[in-house]
Amino acid sequence: MGSYVYPRYAYVPPPELTVGACVASTYPVVIVGAGLVGLTLALDLALKGVPVTVLDEDDTVSIGSRSICQAQRTLEIWHRLGVADRMVAKGITWDTGEVYVGDRQVYRFNMQPDPGQRFPAFINLQQYYCEQFLVERCGEVAGVDLRFRNKVIDVRPGNDHVAVDVDTPDGRYTLRAAWLVACDGVRSAVRTLLKLPYEGEVFDDQFLIADIRMRADLPNIRKYWFYPPFHPQNSVLLHRQADDVLRVDFQLGRDADAEAERRIEAIDRRLRIMFGPAARWDHEWSSVYKFTCRTLPRFVHGRVIFAGDAAHVVSPFGARGGNSGVQDADNLGWKLALVIQGIAPASLLESYSHERVQAARENIRQSTRSTDFITPKFPASRVFRDAVLDLARDFPFARAMVNSGRLSRPTCCSDSPLHASEAAADWGPAPPPGDVLPDAPLADDDDIWATEAVAGRFAVVTFADTPDGLPSDAALRLAAPFPVACIAVMRDAGARPAGWDALHDTKGMLAHRCDARPGTTYLVRPDQVIAGRWRALDLAALAAGLRRAAGLAEE
Repeated sequence: MGSYVYPRYAYVPPPELTVGACVASTYPVVIVGAGLVGLTLALDLALKGVPVTVLDEDDTVSIGSRSICQAQRTLEIWHRLGVADRMVAKGITWDTGEVYVGDRQVYRFNMQPDPGQRFPAFINLQQYYCEQFLVERCGEVAGVDLRFRNKVIDVRPGNDHVAVDVDTPDGRYTLRAAWLVACDGVRSAVRTLLKLPYEGEVFDDQFLIADIRMRADLPNIRKYWFYPPFHPQNSVLLHRQADDVLRVDFQLGRDADAEAERRIEAIDRRLRIMFGPAARWDHEWSSVYKFTCRTLPRFVHGRVIFAGDAAHVVSPFGARGGNSGVQDADNLGWKLALVIQGIAPASLLESYSHERVQAARENIRQSTRSTDFITPKFPASRVFRDAVLDLARDFPFARAMVNSGRLSRPTCCSDSPLHASEAAADWGPAPPPGDVLPDAPLADDDDIWATEAVAGRFAVVTFADTPDGLPSDAALRLAAPFPVACIAVMRDAGARPAGWDALHDTKGMLAHRCDARPGTTYLVRPDQVIAGRWRALDLAALAAGLRRAAGLAEE
């Protein structure tokens, strides 16, 4: 069953088991878990010059398609790591969703109404492909030591290191990590070994995922039905994936017999009603699950750090799980690199916990709202939900109340301790500190994009009509203990101010999205998050903002 051929990665005996190996050496970073999050973080750190060791108890990628909706922000992150184009080429691109009540379409929505974007709002690509491509990219990057069939069985944190006991086919060994990052999923062994609380709730309603391979002339659209004629008591979600695979998600109800529902004959019966007697398909993967929303109260525990599902988990409607985990890695990577390189104090990592716990709680809030609408807990709640659905057929105001899963967007951490305080100014629709810098094409041939121009480094981005007034020694005067890109965004394709990287916003899209006028300046972190904004270029304010953004000093 299944068309995907799972790779088997070779087990290599670790050096700690070799006679004469120096067991006492300390690794800068050890990551537990070679999934989406662990592999993303490993690539990020290695590309920043930080060697990383990844331990995974298995020797292949995730079984089953699992997380399939990869969001635009995730693709921007993977592009910086050199793997997004391959993901997009393989995946199914979509940006439109349709919601039905019965057999009638109530409304459709567009996740990317603005033109001029480097990546689509979403692609659908099975998690096993994403992990495979990330593993292969790790093999191209120096500094990533992937250890398959290395299972963590104990963790002992110390003041200056973490001791990790590992079981392998050749026996057990211990390694020392300056920093240990747990990316080992919802059943995290590291979290369990440290006996940390995983707060939240499990919802009673049950759902069936049926991934089938079927050639069908279906558009690249997310379709969601409440009370469809082929499943009249509950709801159904339909997505296309790569390789002619369809994801069908049936709401079963809290009293369903999970064992009976996961049998192939039961799944086929539901699919036959949905697709008709002439349809033919092959089964790829199936699962019966319940909604779960949980989080650690803190993600940093001394020298042990948590990311992805090991730190937080949400229900799948809205595509917030895997995408949020990749954004955890993006947030953590540059901070951990600065700490390991001795540029920033370890206290910088507390901002990772602050920002990503806030993101996790926002994702849980949105996911819980979706869950409450999809699976009303009380009779009165169902009456209200059904009244909204009835009204939504004819009245636009009610359509905004229909919640079939608020789809993943980056969380704005407006109160981050790393961000510069703002003087009163009229910013209109401009993105505030805590948001990601908007993307836009920065050349007539669309081969340069805003997000990739600033990615992976601190950047000062200022908008100017002419080179006049842009000091050529700006980078020197910022006096930062790390590289800072000074970028001038100009409409004139021929303007190239001395001492600045010139980017040409010939279409004016970036200026529009940033509500920019001459002098408007943004300070951007290595994860493309805005750390400060000013209506005039002020090098003294920028220097203070840079130090604060790197955790070096208060403003």
